[in-house]
Amino acid sequence: MFAAARFVDPWRFQPNVEVYLLVGFLVAAYIYVVRVIGPKAVPSGAAVITRRHLWCFVLAMLVLFSASTWPIHQIGEDYLYFMHMIQHMMLSYLLPPLVLLATPEWLLRVLIGNGRTYRVVAFFTRPVVAAVLYNGVIMLLHVPGIVNTATVNGPLHYLLHVALVLTALLMWAPVVGPLPELRMRPAGTMIYLFLQGVVPTVPAMWLSMADNPVYRHYGQQAVRVWGISAMDDQQVAGVLMKIAGGWYMWIIMGYIYFARFGKEAADANTYRRQRPVTESVVRPG
Repeated sequence: MFAAARFVDPWRFQPNVEVYLLVGFLVAAYIYVVRVIGPKAVPSGAAVITRRHLWCFVLAMLVLFSASTWPIHQIGEDYLYFMHMIQHMMLSYLLPPLVLLATPEWLLRVLIGNGRTYRVVAFFTRPVVAAVLYNGVIMLLHVPGIVNTATVNGPLHYLLHVALVLTALLMWAPVVGPLPELRMRPAGTMIYLFLQGVVPTVPAMWLSMADNPVYRHYGQQAVRVWGISAMDDQQVAGVLMKIAGGWYMWIIMGYIYFARFGKEAADANTYRRQRPVTESVVRPG
């Protein structure tokens, strides 16, 4: 995650100590917050976290760990661009919403208060602002010069991953953020997610339709993992970005639709079925 990979044997285990330390720190911090700060911040008798918070945190740490360590990290950074794409999708599509779902409302309110910091967070999590920032980073991450440089420049590589995760957190905040006043209504959320699935199709189509490898680093790699050519690797990455990313958004939109509008339709049908019975009871004589 923090340093560019440079190994001759893609299947030789390579430890990522910095990732182990990061995940360990985050786990320790979460335990401390839940055990020490939580009981003081929530009303007496109220739950500090729910089972959902806990499971989402566990899943978030698993995603962070698996996306940032061997083999996904090493193979994605040095050998296969489609594995690099999987890594970025894990860090932008899976990790941020899980982190937000793992964060109880009281914790974020303790962290940002209700003053200037709150106003800054509220501004940057506005749907338009968050979408522009996130998609700007996505487009930046596909510029050939930046990709080629980041694979051999550890600090730049790290900063790009940080920018991806931070802007993805902003992008997902209007959807699953812990503060209800900053979340969008279901109809707006579905439109928002639909548009989020449209923008990445531009670099995805570019990758899929290019006549030559667009990234020198991957195109000139002599070691071909699984015998995948540079062009096939690039086209698979484009297909993953377009189809897998698009379907992911559609699945979430479908869940929102059936969870909200399906419930409303069911409630309306229940009301219509019960209304004649109620009227027959209250009708005089």
